[in-house]
Amino acid sequence: MRDNNLIRLSVDTIRTLSIDGVQKANSGHPGAPMALAPVAYVLYRDIMRHNPKNPNWFNRDRFILSNGHASMLLYSVLHLSGYDISLDDLKSFRQWGSKTPGHPEFGITPGAETTTGPLGQGFMNGVGMAIAEAHLAAKFNQPKYEIVDHYTYCICSDGDLMEGASHEAASIAGHLGLGKLIYLYDDNHITIEGSTDLAFSEDVQKRFESYGWHVQNLGEKGNDVPAITSAFEAAKQEKAKPSLIILRTHIGYGSPNKVDTSTVHGSPLGEDEIILTKRAYNWPSETPFYIPAEVMEDMSSVVTRGKEEEESWNNLFSSYKGDHPKLAEDFKSALDQSLPSGWDSDLPGFKPEDGPMATRAVNSKVLNAVAQKLPWLMGGSADLEPSTKTLMKGLAYFSREDPTGRNITWGIRELAMAGTASGMQLHGGVRPYAATFFVFTDYARPAIRLAALMELPVIYVMTHDSIGLGEDGPTHQPVEHLASLRAMPNLTVIRPADANETVEAWRVAITRMHGPSMLVLSRQGLPIIDRRQYAPASGLSKGAYIISREEGDKPQAIIIATGSEVPIALEAKKQLTGMHFDIRVVSMPSWELFEEQDKSYRNSVLPPDIVKRISIEAGSALGWHKYVGDAGKTLSIDHFGISAPYKEIYKHFNLTAEKIVEELKSII
Repeated sequence: MRDNNLIRLSVDTIRTLSIDGVQKANSGHPGAPMALAPVAYVLYRDIMRHNPKNPNWFNRDRFILSNGHASMLLYSVLHLSGYDISLDDLKSFRQWGSKTPGHPEFGITPGAETTTGPLGQGFMNGVGMAIAEAHLAAKFNQPKYEIVDHYTYCICSDGDLMEGASHEAASIAGHLGLGKLIYLYDDNHITIEGSTDLAFSEDVQKRFESYGWHVQNLGEKGNDVPAITSAFEAAKQEKAKPSLIILRTHIGYGSPNKVDTSTVHGSPLGEDEIILTKRAYNWPSETPFYIPAEVMEDMSSVVTRGKEEEESWNNLFSSYKGDHPKLAEDFKSALDQSLPSGWDSDLPGFKPEDGPMATRAVNSKVLNAVAQKLPWLMGGSADLEPSTKTLMKGLAYFSREDPTGRNITWGIRELAMAGTASGMQLHGGVRPYAATFFVFTDYARPAIRLAALMELPVIYVMTHDSIGLGEDGPTHQPVEHLASLRAMPNLTVIRPADANETVEAWRVAITRMHGPSMLVLSRQGLPIIDRRQYAPASGLSKGAYIISREEGDKPQAIIIATGSEVPIALEAKKQLTGMHFDIRVVSMPSWELFEEQDKSYRNSVLPPDIVKRISIEAGSALGWHKYVGDAGKTLSIDHFGISAPYKEIYKHFNLTAEKIVEELKSII
């Protein structure tokens, strides 16, 4: 048994490392790490099953620091636990190229399960991880073989719980009965502006109980390690509900002049206050980053135990593989997300006589062509499946009664949908897709941005892409969304022109593993382009391609179009050809894919010496100057739409073949 002195030394080591890291960087957030050090110690030393020498061991417990500003708490406990975070890394907090950035970043810091900082994001990610764990456990576990058996832990703050993201995610987690989800709420009563009661007075316990969570309120036991340990153990025994542990802590604990103040939230303590604080801890103040030898010796047991736990799991899986070889093979395929040979052999192809067809309608055909061949594909819509057409038919819905289900009903929770999808991808073993109307990316955007930052290959299916949705009017008609999402690094936006391009868009999204893909699809029916006359849809994989070539060696002008405007461009070319103009039409479904091509290909599609160009797209003109140049023109919409039948809207807003002809004749 560890004595109380060793526990106190270990906890205060986490506190002082955090204080010193923030002070050396001259920026950061020392207050929360000082308060939460006992919780981090309990989790990493006693509660969690993890192997610091292999942070990616599949059956590890996951930990998320949703209040990512407290990152020195995570870095300090990772160092003490034996992760590949050195003392020099702690001293390089917030510096260029360090493993210890200002907020935890997935892929940068060993042991950081996700990127957090924007409050509420980690809360949502944890729910996604728990969904993935429950699904895989139900699918692969067998009697005597619980090869998927781990928990997701999270520390969340007052700020996390104020964000609407936590409301959405907590609601669906309770509804789904995610019993392997255990959160600790740091109830420290302080935000940047002062006391939380300036803006936050709800009863958190009743709120979470109403969501269907198991709640323990420890009150003023922020430093009571045995009580915190017992609370986590009790939460692990609750199998049918997610758990919330409410813990009253004191931000800046130990600081004589700054405890329980907003000033300790986001600023270094200062040298004088550090001396006083360390004196309160009975800690040597003359040696920054001091770690008592007995603390390091005791924490070394985490590494020993972690190796033993992983080895035990490996032995279990070896026996599982012998008794259940097919399941073991499927499990490995799910973790690798490898594409089996012929996975796309049943993808549909379409002929002109099959149309017109809304590109959103192709979702159903694609998903149901690959559902059985890609058993790790899992997703759904934010209450819009009848419109987004994203149901895998014949497969169950994921639920507490049937966690093997692969269709997910996220409800009218676009932000939680995107945030939990990221958590599912981070967990591994499933590949999520998430669908809603394109205009509602406004609700989901913060989570999409973090998925792009982490380069997670989540697939977003966004339908009703433009004024083409018609009568629902400007509230539902995206205008600025294509431009704003194209501006997001690492996100691949694809707006296909017809059914065959949509199939190719799905092929790209499924095979693309570095960053999220967003398919932007029409509500209205679009003609299926006659590929006997025009270039094959496989050109979509290059982002832009010549769909209709000029007759001569060089075009007099180039029309560039995306999505539903490509058929309009082709009609304009037909009219211009009848007037003896030599015109090229380029379908450009994805700027990002096009920019990945080499310069020679890009120049072959858009020759630099052909400066007479026009783009047509039912969205903002922002960004199109890069492709049409100073001498070119854009046909676009830089204002909100209107409620009317879509053909009338296109006509009144001059998105017509006749307008293209008029504009091109004026510049040729």
